[in-house]
Amino acid sequence: MNSRRRPSARIVSLLVVVGLALVGCGKEEQAPVPESTLPKASEQTAVPVPAGVTLTEYGTDLKFGESAVVAYSPNPKKRTVLEITVVSVRNVPISTFKAYRLDERARASTPYFVKVTVKNVGDGDVGRTPIPLYLADNRTPPFLINPSTFESIPMENCPSPRLPTTFGPGDSVDACLVYLVPDGGKITAMSFRAIQEHAPILWTGNVGVIKKKAS
Repeated sequence: MNSRRRPSARIVSLLVVVGLALVGCGKEEQAPVPESTLPKASEQTAVPVPAGVTLTEYGTDLKFGESAVVAYSPNPKKRTVLEITVVSVRNVPISTFKAYRLDERARASTPYFVKVTVKNVGDGDVGRTPIPLYLADNRTPPFLINPSTFESIPMENCPSPRLPTTFGPGDSVDACLVYLVPDGGKITAMSFRAIQEHAPILWTGNVGVIKKKAS
């Protein structure tokens, strides 16, 4: 236990310090869901889908740079359709967080910066809600990891924000999310999963590496 505090800032809701901040029961299905049992995208949720908008089907595999159109309902009062693009994923050195107070497990984690674009193509406002993307790691079965958030001082080069205060029809945002994979784990995919019992939409691709600068 180290009671020393750095003067600048600290990561809170550092969901990777918990390390196991998960969606639903917290793990991907061990056995694949038979394709014949998957519902059509129109049956995903009760979120109204505007005319001319087509939802991406459950279980779709995408590459970084490609978009998924998903029904998003973070709570009963907020629901809409989002177009989500995972633009890029970069592995960064843990020294990137030297201005933040990390516990021992966080210092042993593998950090990633994930650039995303989110556009509201539905009819609702989902302002101030989390961007619904999770990092799937290389455990068997994989764990889903939430992005980390920051107290008082955002990470300058990857602030990992919620959606803006107002995020209504036609609004869009470019964002960068921070994920800390516990126990030295690695990314296998980025994941959107509207309902626990059905297959997620996954993004995969080449992961860039930002190396530690020479001192």
